[in-house]
Amino acid sequence: MADGSLTGGGLEAAAMAPERTGWAVEQELASLEKGLFQDEDSCSDCSYRDKPGSSLQSFMPEGKTFFPEIFQTNQLLFYERFRAYQDYILADCKASEVQEFTAEFLEKVLEPSGWRAVWHTNVFKVLVEVTDVDFAALKAVVRLAEPYLCDSQVSTFTMECMKELLDLKEHRLPLQELWVVFDDSGVYDQTALAIEHVRFFYQNIWRSWDEEEEDEYDYFVRCVEPRLRLYVFGYQKNSNIQAKGVRSSGQKITHVVSSTMMAGLLRSLLTDRLCQEPGEEEREIQFHSDPLSAINACFEGDTVIVCPGHYVVHGTFSIADSIELEGYGLPDDIVIEKRGKGDTFVDCTGADIKISGIKFVQHDAVEGILIVHRGKTTLENCVLQCETTGVTVRTSAEFLMKNSDLYGAKGAGIEIYPGSQCTLSDNGIHHCKEGILIKDFLDEHYDIPKISMVNNIIHNNEGYGVVLVKPTIFSDLQENAEDGTEENKALKIQTSGEPDVAERVDLEELIECATGKMELCARIDPSEQVEGNCEIVNELIAASTQKGQIKKKRLSELGITQADDNLMSQEMFVGIVGNQFKWNGKGSFGTFLF
Repeated sequence: MADGSLTGGGLEAAAMAPERTGWAVEQELASLEKGLFQDEDSCSDCSYRDKPGSSLQSFMPEGKTFFPEIFQTNQLLFYERFRAYQDYILADCKASEVQEFTAEFLEKVLEPSGWRAVWHTNVFKVLVEVTDVDFAALKAVVRLAEPYLCDSQVSTFTMECMKELLDLKEHRLPLQELWVVFDDSGVYDQTALAIEHVRFFYQNIWRSWDEEEEDEYDYFVRCVEPRLRLYVFGYQKNSNIQAKGVRSSGQKITHVVSSTMMAGLLRSLLTDRLCQEPGEEEREIQFHSDPLSAINACFEGDTVIVCPGHYVVHGTFSIADSIELEGYGLPDDIVIEKRGKGDTFVDCTGADIKISGIKFVQHDAVEGILIVHRGKTTLENCVLQCETTGVTVRTSAEFLMKNSDLYGAKGAGIEIYPGSQCTLSDNGIHHCKEGILIKDFLDEHYDIPKISMVNNIIHNNEGYGVVLVKPTIFSDLQENAEDGTEENKALKIQTSGEPDVAERVDLEELIECATGKMELCARIDPSEQVEGNCEIVNELIAASTQKGQIKKKRLSELGITQADDNLMSQEMFVGIVGNQFKWNGKGSFGTFLF
């Protein structure tokens, strides 16, 4: 598509300094009282269904003047807005293409004329009639409706003043300032919803500096989703599931999941998995028809065995206790598919969770396929068919994935947060937006992640195989790098723009001269010629060096010239060995600056 830009005067001004109207606040408060995350069947559908009669509710605006009812659209839920922006409006557009994509969306769903709206600003509201729509500019051509209805905070604001104002604006108003008058025929439902999405986007999500960002990244994944989740609703997924602990009886139970239990399958289970060893304590066995009920019935130390079959679930696997979830057979024969709108597929907070031999298939998702919030989760011999992001390893969590296959993520296949531990061995990570994304850990409050990647094949990802997210270069750090001290030699090497020089530097020397009391252990096979391994190690070490220097500078500013070893020490074990990077759209490794 051709490049576009948000430079339309009124729209840009409104987008740069958006203010919520009183109606917006009233509607949001009403919707919050009902709950933002209510049952999906109780809310309107952002997929623009075609049914006789309006599927939306009406809202009576308050004020001195008796205005007609308007469509109530602020009650939309998180995932409704999410899907509207992802599937219908923005798709995979770049920041510079936002207005063009939005205009194309509006052309498909907006009634071009014949509808009435309340033009609402911080000073007044007035009833207007729409005669045309300039889709490219995201504006409507209007005239004053009859009878004339106006409610102004300025008593001297007459009808003649309103006509003069419209003339100055050439009767063209930003769509986001219009609230569609309610019509129970259903004809204008799509129009009201479309304008709500435009209004919501420019008031809450769009930032004036977005177009200054690099255009190589998916704008929805990089900006819209996190802002929608964090800044708009204050919604950030934090698992508050409480562990049940050990049963009061101290007994551990084996849960067997099978849609139908045949005699032959039962004999195999008794021989292979349920046979009691001599002297072993007798264990109770419970049978379930679906894996979700088995997970919900677990206590600390339980085991869930899933027999071959295709299981469809509509809820989240919330695992707060140390349990084992294993498939009895090959992963392709044991498929658990999550359908329906909702959050994470597998949500892990247990101290030691083991998952093996299962294929997880995610559909219609908002959150990633698996999130490790805390504790340790081991994934072995599994297949993850993702929908949005793949696996997220949160701060202080530990994740070990081996002999598994992950693909299809619209974001990163694996997101590694600061202070986490992530071990990846003999996996395939492919056909994602990015293969692996390492979150920024340069902030003083963050710990360096411990990362090990051995013998993985990272291929056919749209962007990079591995992406390191970090802030734009610090000016004070650049000034420090200008001197000739030993502690800055490594930083100079890494920022010199000569990658061949960096590759010739002995890693142990780099670590020794660059970090002082910071202890970094980097391991790489000297004979390894696979593209990307050395590059990743060098970049992680350089980033760790920056973090150490930033901390030293801040301590120095506080008058601390000799820091305690425990305060200054950062340990980072980097095992980047034998990985293969093939056919990734932008190469094996890249850095995203924000």
